[in-house]
Amino acid sequence: MQISRRQILAGAASGLALPALGAFAQKAEFTYKYANNLPVTHPMNLRAKEMADAIRAETKGRVDIQIYPNNQLGSDSDMLSQLRSGGIEFFTLSGLILGQLVPASQISGVGFAFPDYATVWKAMDGELGAWIRAQILKKDLVAMDKIWDNGFRQTTSSSRPINTPEDFKGFKIRVPVSPLWTSMFKAFDAAPASINFAEVYSSLQTKVVEGEENPLAIISTAKLYEVQKYCSLTNHMWDGFWFLANKKAWDKLPPDLQAIVAKHINAAGMKERADVAELNASLQKDLASKGMVFNATNATLFRDHLRKANFYSDWKAKFGDEGWAVLERSVGKLS
Repeated sequence: MQISRRQILAGAASGLALPALGAFAQKAEFTYKYANNLPVTHPMNLRAKEMADAIRAETKGRVDIQIYPNNQLGSDSDMLSQLRSGGIEFFTLSGLILGQLVPASQISGVGFAFPDYATVWKAMDGELGAWIRAQILKKDLVAMDKIWDNGFRQTTSSSRPINTPEDFKGFKIRVPVSPLWTSMFKAFDAAPASINFAEVYSSLQTKVVEGEENPLAIISTAKLYEVQKYCSLTNHMWDGFWFLANKKAWDKLPPDLQAIVAKHINAAGMKERADVAELNASLQKDLASKGMVFNATNATLFRDHLRKANFYSDWKAKFGDEGWAVLERSVGKLS
């Protein structure tokens, strides 16, 4: 199935939280909730609907995954708590926000670590991803093998473009609830405010903060261009969504059902990666037509600033020599 840009932007998807039993009239043996924080129009939710249908079909109705998009079940912090308690069985979350619980999961978001997507997927489908998943499992959460894409993050603002590290000085920017984000922007002498995604639009609209940072797909689907004027292509972090399962709920599935569910979740994740790449390729032009003003930046200036501010050496100490060595084997020398 090829998801068109029109589908993504126009938002044909709706009613994702409703079970669609189709030909399987009997009650499912396993009815699991999957929650996320993204609009129904984002590729994640379009592919998740396709995934849930495929799982229901191949398991002959035994597994019914009901989708709750767009913070329907609460903020990221709320949903992570529900996932741990078993209130929901599946949840997609940025590794950087998961860092509240699993500090090591933030390592994939170290500022200016990944130069391009080729480096990202080699690392996350290889040694770095395997190392992170092992740390997540220690907290009784199961991370599927293929991380879903959120994209390289860009900086938006209602007040001014960000061209150099100095432009961040005093800049009131919303960041997700994550120590790594806060630390990086403090290293740039900005004024970061940790705000859950559900409150981002209103915080920008009411000028609680001047700006925020997100991939272009989210800037578009969450309509942040309505409350932001400038978009600086900083590519300061790559961010992805781990597809997480409550371990007790996962272990209740017999091995044959686990295999089917994991297969379709990972396949949907791969398709979502392609969707986001295609979407980001066309979104700059689309967002510019809506009034956003774009500017390019030089990553070397920002990376050098972080190195001088001891950002990399500080986080090397926090992640430990083992984790940092895995990261640098994947991306090259940072500290």
